[in-house]
Amino acid sequence: MQKTKVCIITGGTRGIGYHLSLGFHEAGYQVIALDMKQHKLLAEGIDFIETDVSIKENISRTFEQIKAQYGAVHVLINNAAISTFSKHISDISIEEFDSVIDVNLRGSFICAKEFIQANSGQDYGRIINIASTRWHQNEANWEAYGASKGGIVSLTNTLAVSLSDTPITVNAVSPGWIQVEGYEELSKKDHAQHPSGRVGKPQDIVNACLFLADKQNDFINGHNLVVDGGMTKKMIYEE
Repeated sequence: MQKTKVCIITGGTRGIGYHLSLGFHEAGYQVIALDMKQHKLLAEGIDFIETDVSIKENISRTFEQIKAQYGAVHVLINNAAISTFSKHISDISIEEFDSVIDVNLRGSFICAKEFIQANSGQDYGRIINIASTRWHQNEANWEAYGASKGGIVSLTNTLAVSLSDTPITVNAVSPGWIQVEGYEELSKKDHAQHPSGRVGKPQDIVNACLFLADKQNDFINGHNLVVDGGMTKKMIYEE
């Protein structure tokens, strides 16, 4: 398949983002992976641009470079995120909270603005924001991450309405437990607690994003697709 559709993936060289880059490349997209650095070696044909999504000027330069090279963009997957700060509210600093919001939420907003401009004149566009089931179900000490992902879902909802006069649809994907590495080390209990009978894999998120990115699926808009094996539908009591 000729690579005519251009897909930008932030945080595209590690974790779920790395698998998204490979998956969209294999599906025939021209993939541009943006990241702070190239964490993992990408397949031949995938372009990498060093980008810090917390810096507006850095994002603008990256999109200018992409548009100059490819002429148009069709899909944006806002995947870049900080997920390392799980500190008690008394311990997390304001600066740490701000850094999570700057990357996870503010960065996604800026990338969306740049994408909308770069997509102008096209008959097809997709923004897919990677949120999390933590946007509405959480545990202690994840205030910053949870707030950022809640903001992502809300941003998705509003952008879908705001862009109703364009061919761009905006959806979110909320992963549950997705085991990127060491899947074979999981216990039977880990798998059994999921109504689907297993812990999630990166390919589950790739499949969801490929579905939402398809040009034919333009009637799915403003949706948050939860990919969690049914866990958020399960009533859990402590014994």
